[in-house]
Amino acid sequence: MSQTEQAASCCADPAAYAKLQSKVLIECLPYMRQFHGQTVVIKYGGHAMKDEALKKAFALNIALLKQVGINPVVVHGGGPQIGRMLEQLHIQSQFREGLRVTDDATMDVVEMVLVGKVNKEIVNLLNLSGVKAVGLSGKDGQLIRARKMEMIVNSGNHAPEIIDLGKVGEVMRVETTLLRSLERDNFVPVIAPVGVDEYGETYNINADAVAGAVAAALRAKRLLLLTDVAGILDKQKELIRSLTTREAVELFTDGTLTGGMIPKVKCCLEALEEGVEKAMIVDGRVENCILLELFTDKGISTEIVGERGMRAAVSCGCRR
Repeated sequence: MSQTEQAASCCADPAAYAKLQSKVLIECLPYMRQFHGQTVVIKYGGHAMKDEALKKAFALNIALLKQVGINPVVVHGGGPQIGRMLEQLHIQSQFREGLRVTDDATMDVVEMVLVGKVNKEIVNLLNLSGVKAVGLSGKDGQLIRARKMEMIVNSGNHAPEIIDLGKVGEVMRVETTLLRSLERDNFVPVIAPVGVDEYGETYNINADAVAGAVAAALRAKRLLLLTDVAGILDKQKELIRSLTTREAVELFTDGTLTGGMIPKVKCCLEALEEGVEKAMIVDGRVENCILLELFTDKGISTEIVGERGMRAAVSCGCRR
Protein backbone atom coordinates (compact mmCIF):
# COMPACT_ATOMS: atom_id res chain seq x y z
CA MET A 1 0.00 0.00 0.00
CA SER A 2 1.38 3.40 -0.98
CA GLN A 3 1.77 6.27 1.49
CA THR A 4 -1.15 8.08 -0.15
CA GLU A 5 -3.37 5.01 0.23
CA GLN A 6 -2.31 4.64 3.85
CA ALA A 7 -3.19 8.25 4.54
CA ALA A 8 -6.55 7.78 2.84
CA SER A 9 -7.34 4.68 4.92
CA CYS A 10 -6.55 6.61 8.09
CA CYS A 11 -8.89 9.42 7.08
CA ALA A 12 -12.28 7.88 6.38
CA ASP A 13 -13.80 11.36 6.46
CA PRO A 14 -13.33 12.84 2.93
CA ALA A 15 -13.25 16.38 4.33
CA ALA A 16 -10.51 15.47 6.81
CA TYR A 17 -8.49 13.78 4.08
CA ALA A 18 -8.84 16.78 1.78
CA LYS A 19 -7.66 19.02 4.62
CA LEU A 20 -4.61 16.77 5.12
CA GLN A 21 -3.78 16.91 1.41
CA SER A 22 -4.04 20.69 1.29
CA LYS A 23 -1.78 20.99 4.33
CA VAL A 24 0.86 18.83 2.64
CA LEU A 25 0.71 20.90 -0.55
CA ILE A 26 1.05 24.15 1.38
CA GLU A 27 4.08 22.78 3.24
CA CYS A 28 5.68 21.92 -0.12
CA LEU A 29 5.14 25.36 -1.68
CA PRO A 30 8.08 27.30 -0.15
CA TYR A 31 10.48 24.49 -1.05
CA MET A 32 9.22 24.39 -4.64
CA ARG A 33 9.84 28.13 -4.85
CA GLN A 34 13.29 27.77 -3.28
CA PHE A 35 14.40 25.04 -5.70
CA HIS A 36 12.79 26.43 -8.86
CA GLY A 37 15.45 26.72 -11.56
CA GLN A 38 18.05 24.98 -9.36
CA THR A 39 20.00 21.78 -10.05
CA VAL A 40 19.58 18.72 -7.83
CA VAL A 41 21.92 15.74 -8.28
CA ILE A 42 20.53 12.36 -7.21
CA LYS A 43 22.54 9.17 -6.87
CA TYR A 44 20.13 6.32 -7.61
CA GLY A 45 21.00 2.89 -6.31
CA GLY A 46 20.37 0.15 -3.78
CA HIS A 47 16.90 -1.20 -3.04
CA ALA A 48 15.27 1.71 -4.85
CA MET A 49 16.63 0.24 -8.11
CA LYS A 50 15.30 -3.28 -7.45
CA ASP A 51 11.82 -2.93 -5.96
CA GLU A 52 9.19 -2.34 -8.67
CA ALA A 53 7.04 -0.01 -6.56
CA LEU A 54 10.08 2.04 -5.55
CA LYS A 55 11.29 2.22 -9.17
CA LYS A 56 7.94 3.60 -10.27
CA ALA A 57 7.87 6.08 -7.37
CA PHE A 58 11.42 7.22 -8.21
CA ALA A 59 10.44 7.97 -11.80
CA LEU A 60 7.35 9.91 -10.70
CA ASN A 61 9.43 11.86 -8.17
CA ILE A 62 11.82 12.93 -10.94
CA ALA A 63 8.86 13.84 -13.15
CA LEU A 64 7.39 16.05 -10.43
CA LEU A 65 10.72 17.80 -9.83
CA LYS A 66 10.95 18.58 -13.52
CA GLN A 67 7.32 19.72 -13.66
CA VAL A 68 7.85 22.34 -10.93
CA GLY A 69 10.94 23.79 -12.61
CA ILE A 70 13.76 21.90 -10.86
CA ASN A 71 16.65 20.44 -12.90
CA PRO A 72 17.38 16.89 -11.67
CA VAL A 73 20.54 15.05 -12.73
CA VAL A 74 20.60 11.30 -12.04
CA VAL A 75 23.76 9.25 -11.44
CA HIS A 76 23.20 5.52 -11.02
CA GLY A 77 25.02 2.48 -9.74
CA GLY A 78 24.64 -1.15 -10.78
CA GLY A 79 26.90 -3.39 -8.69
CA PRO A 80 24.41 -6.28 -8.28
CA GLN A 81 23.61 -6.29 -12.00
CA ILE A 82 27.32 -6.40 -12.83
CA GLY A 83 27.82 -9.26 -10.37
CA ARG A 84 25.03 -11.32 -11.92
CA MET A 85 26.36 -10.85 -15.45
CA LEU A 86 29.89 -11.80 -14.40
CA GLU A 87 28.50 -14.99 -12.84
CA GLN A 88 26.61 -15.83 -16.03
CA LEU A 89 29.81 -15.37 -18.05
CA HIS A 90 31.82 -17.39 -15.47
CA ILE A 91 34.11 -14.46 -14.74
CA GLN A 92 35.21 -14.54 -11.11
CA SER A 93 34.95 -11.33 -9.08
CA GLN A 94 37.66 -10.33 -6.65
CA PHE A 95 37.23 -7.56 -4.08
CA ARG A 96 39.91 -5.62 -2.20
CA GLU A 97 38.92 -3.19 0.54
CA GLY A 98 35.33 -3.36 -0.69
CA LEU A 99 36.21 -2.45 -4.31
CA ARG A 100 35.87 -4.80 -7.28
CA VAL A 101 39.21 -5.54 -8.94
CA THR A 102 38.52 -4.69 -12.59
CA ASP A 103 40.64 -6.36 -15.25
CA ASP A 104 40.04 -5.87 -18.99
CA ALA A 105 37.39 -8.61 -19.23
CA THR A 106 35.56 -7.32 -16.17
CA MET A 107 35.70 -3.73 -17.47
CA ASP A 108 34.03 -4.85 -20.70
CA VAL A 109 31.18 -6.36 -18.65
CA VAL A 110 30.95 -3.31 -16.38
CA GLU A 111 30.59 -0.98 -19.34
CA MET A 112 28.13 -3.27 -21.10
CA VAL A 113 25.89 -3.59 -18.03
CA LEU A 114 26.07 -0.01 -16.74
CA VAL A 115 25.93 1.84 -20.06
CA GLY A 116 24.10 -0.62 -22.30
CA LYS A 117 21.55 -2.10 -19.91
CA VAL A 118 21.02 -0.38 -16.56
CA ASN A 119 21.34 3.16 -17.94
CA LYS A 120 18.83 2.53 -20.73
CA GLU A 121 16.37 0.87 -18.37
CA ILE A 122 16.37 3.98 -16.17
CA VAL A 123 16.03 6.27 -19.18
CA ASN A 124 13.08 4.24 -20.43
CA LEU A 125 11.46 4.29 -16.98
CA LEU A 126 11.74 8.08 -16.82
CA ASN A 127 10.50 8.55 -20.38
CA LEU A 128 7.40 6.46 -19.59
CA SER A 129 6.74 8.81 -16.66
CA GLY A 130 6.67 11.84 -18.92
CA VAL A 131 10.30 12.91 -18.47
CA LYS A 132 12.61 13.62 -21.41
CA ALA A 133 15.64 11.62 -20.25
CA VAL A 134 18.99 11.08 -22.00
CA GLY A 135 21.47 8.37 -21.04
CA LEU A 136 25.17 9.24 -20.79
CA SER A 137 28.45 7.71 -19.75
CA GLY A 138 31.64 9.54 -18.88
CA LYS A 139 32.80 9.05 -22.48
CA ASP A 140 30.03 11.22 -23.94
CA GLY A 141 31.38 14.70 -24.58
CA GLN A 142 34.35 13.74 -22.35
CA LEU A 143 31.91 14.16 -19.49
CA ILE A 144 33.99 12.40 -16.83
CA ARG A 145 37.78 12.61 -17.07
CA ALA A 146 39.28 9.96 -14.83
CA ARG A 147 42.56 8.47 -13.74
CA LYS A 148 43.55 5.11 -12.32
CA MET A 149 42.86 4.90 -8.59
CA GLU A 150 45.89 4.31 -6.40
CA MET A 151 45.11 2.39 -3.22
CA ILE A 152 47.66 2.18 -0.41
CA VAL A 153 46.70 0.16 2.68
CA ASN A 154 48.57 0.55 5.95
CA SER A 155 48.67 -2.70 7.93
CA GLY A 156 50.11 -2.32 11.41
CA ASN A 157 53.88 -2.52 11.63
CA HIS A 158 54.25 -3.81 8.06
CA ALA A 159 55.16 -1.66 5.11
CA PRO A 160 52.18 -0.07 3.32
CA GLU A 161 50.66 -2.36 0.67
CA ILE A 162 49.99 -0.97 -2.80
CA ILE A 163 46.90 -2.64 -4.25
CA ASP A 164 46.39 -2.74 -8.00
CA LEU A 165 42.63 -2.55 -8.61
CA GLY A 166 42.98 -2.65 -12.37
CA LYS A 167 40.61 -0.32 -14.19
CA VAL A 168 39.07 1.25 -11.11
CA GLY A 169 39.23 5.00 -11.43
CA GLU A 170 38.64 8.26 -9.65
CA VAL A 171 37.19 11.47 -11.02
CA MET A 172 39.62 14.17 -12.07
CA ARG A 173 37.24 16.56 -13.83
CA VAL A 174 33.61 16.83 -14.91
CA GLU A 175 32.94 18.66 -18.18
CA THR A 176 29.61 20.44 -17.68
CA THR A 177 29.01 21.79 -21.21
CA LEU A 178 26.87 18.84 -22.31
CA LEU A 179 24.93 18.77 -19.03
CA ARG A 180 24.14 22.48 -19.25
CA SER A 181 23.03 22.07 -22.86
CA LEU A 182 20.66 19.25 -21.93
CA GLU A 183 19.33 21.32 -19.03
CA ARG A 184 18.53 24.23 -21.35
CA ASP A 185 16.63 21.87 -23.65
CA ASN A 186 14.62 20.46 -20.72
CA PHE A 187 16.23 16.99 -20.69
CA VAL A 188 17.16 14.99 -17.59
CA PRO A 189 20.69 13.51 -17.82
CA VAL A 190 21.10 9.95 -16.54
CA ILE A 191 24.79 9.23 -15.99
CA ALA A 192 26.52 5.83 -15.80
CA PRO A 193 29.66 5.98 -13.59
CA VAL A 194 32.20 5.13 -16.28
CA GLY A 195 35.05 7.54 -16.99
CA VAL A 196 37.90 7.89 -19.44
CA ASP A 197 41.47 9.12 -19.10
CA GLU A 198 43.53 11.29 -21.44
CA TYR A 199 44.73 8.20 -23.32
CA GLY A 200 41.22 6.85 -23.91
CA GLU A 201 41.36 4.13 -21.23
CA THR A 202 38.01 3.34 -19.63
CA TYR A 203 37.55 3.17 -15.85
CA ASN A 204 34.88 1.90 -13.46
CA ILE A 205 34.16 4.59 -10.85
CA ASN A 206 32.18 4.52 -7.61
CA ALA A 207 28.72 6.02 -8.31
CA ASP A 208 28.68 8.04 -5.07
CA ALA A 209 31.99 9.63 -6.05
CA VAL A 210 30.66 10.49 -9.52
CA ALA A 211 27.48 12.00 -8.04
CA GLY A 212 29.52 14.14 -5.66
CA ALA A 213 31.84 15.30 -8.45
CA VAL A 214 28.93 16.13 -10.76
CA ALA A 215 27.14 18.07 -8.01
CA ALA A 216 30.32 20.03 -7.28
CA ALA A 217 30.95 20.83 -10.94
CA LEU A 218 27.37 22.01 -11.47
CA ARG A 219 27.27 23.88 -8.13
CA ALA A 220 24.07 21.98 -7.45
CA LYS A 221 21.64 23.23 -4.83
CA ARG A 222 21.32 19.73 -3.36
CA LEU A 223 23.10 16.37 -3.53
CA LEU A 224 21.03 13.32 -2.58
CA LEU A 225 22.62 9.89 -2.11
CA LEU A 226 19.97 7.16 -1.98
CA THR A 227 21.06 4.28 0.26
CA ASP A 228 19.66 1.18 1.98
CA VAL A 229 19.97 2.65 5.49
CA ALA A 230 18.04 5.33 7.36
CA GLY A 231 20.93 7.81 7.18
CA ILE A 232 23.88 8.54 9.48
CA LEU A 233 23.45 6.92 12.90
CA ASP A 234 25.12 8.03 16.13
CA LYS A 235 26.82 5.62 18.51
CA GLN A 236 23.46 4.82 20.09
CA LYS A 237 22.16 3.87 16.61
CA GLU A 238 19.82 6.86 16.55
CA LEU A 239 19.34 8.79 13.32
CA ILE A 240 21.22 12.09 13.11
CA ARG A 241 18.92 14.53 11.34
CA SER A 242 21.35 17.36 10.59
CA LEU A 243 25.09 17.99 10.66
CA THR A 244 27.41 20.83 9.75
CA THR A 245 30.56 19.94 7.83
CA ARG A 246 32.54 20.50 11.01
CA GLU A 247 30.35 18.07 12.95
CA ALA A 248 30.56 15.53 10.12
CA VAL A 249 34.37 15.63 10.19
CA GLU A 250 34.26 14.93 13.94
CA LEU A 251 32.33 11.71 13.25
CA PHE A 252 35.42 10.38 11.44
CA THR A 253 37.74 11.08 14.34
CA ASP A 254 35.49 9.64 17.07
CA GLY A 255 34.77 6.42 15.14
CA THR A 256 31.05 6.99 14.63
CA LEU A 257 31.31 6.50 10.87
CA THR A 258 32.12 2.98 9.73
CA GLY A 259 32.01 0.81 6.61
CA GLY A 260 30.30 2.11 3.51
CA MET A 261 29.15 5.30 5.20
CA ILE A 262 32.73 6.64 5.26
CA PRO A 263 33.13 7.15 1.48
CA LYS A 264 29.57 8.51 1.21
CA VAL A 265 30.20 11.21 3.79
CA LYS A 266 33.61 12.01 2.30
CA CYS A 267 32.05 12.64 -1.10
CA CYS A 268 29.34 14.78 0.49
CA LEU A 269 32.04 16.90 2.13
CA GLU A 270 33.89 17.25 -1.18
CA ALA A 271 30.73 18.52 -2.85
CA LEU A 272 29.99 20.94 0.00
CA GLU A 273 33.51 22.33 -0.22
CA GLU A 274 32.89 23.17 -3.87
CA GLY A 275 29.70 25.12 -3.25
CA VAL A 276 26.86 22.61 -2.93
CA GLU A 277 24.56 24.01 -0.25
CA LYS A 278 23.38 20.75 1.34
CA ALA A 279 24.02 17.03 0.88
CA MET A 280 21.53 14.40 2.00
CA ILE A 281 22.07 10.72 2.73
CA VAL A 282 18.56 9.42 2.07
CA ASP A 283 16.79 6.16 2.86
CA GLY A 284 15.95 4.91 -0.62
CA ARG A 285 13.77 2.14 0.82
CA VAL A 286 11.11 4.74 1.64
CA GLU A 287 8.56 5.38 -1.10
CA ASN A 288 8.73 8.95 -2.47
CA CYS A 289 11.90 9.55 -0.43
CA ILE A 290 13.10 12.31 -2.79
CA LEU A 291 9.95 14.39 -2.37
CA LEU A 292 9.85 13.78 1.37
CA GLU A 293 13.45 14.90 1.75
CA LEU A 294 13.22 17.99 -0.44
CA PHE A 295 9.70 19.26 0.18
CA THR A 296 8.93 18.65 3.87
CA ASP A 297 10.02 20.57 6.94
CA LYS A 298 11.69 17.65 8.75
CA GLY A 299 12.81 15.41 5.88
CA ILE A 300 13.36 11.72 6.50
CA SER A 301 17.13 11.18 6.63
CA THR A 302 20.43 12.98 7.33
CA GLU A 303 21.42 16.34 5.87
CA ILE A 304 24.95 17.77 5.93
CA VAL A 305 25.01 21.55 5.67
CA GLY A 306 27.90 23.44 4.13
CA GLU A 307 29.69 26.12 6.15
CA ARG A 308 31.09 29.05 4.21
CA GLY A 309 34.85 29.15 4.47
CA MET A 310 35.02 25.76 6.17
CA ARG A 311 37.11 23.21 4.25
CA ALA A 312 36.80 19.64 5.46
CA ALA A 313 39.88 18.04 6.94
CA VAL A 314 39.08 14.72 5.28
CA SER A 315 40.12 14.12 1.68
CA CYS A 316 37.76 12.28 -0.66
CA GLY A 317 38.42 9.57 -3.25
CA CYS A 318 36.61 11.68 -5.88
CA ARG A 319 39.44 14.18 -6.51
CA ARG A 320 39.16 16.83 -9.23
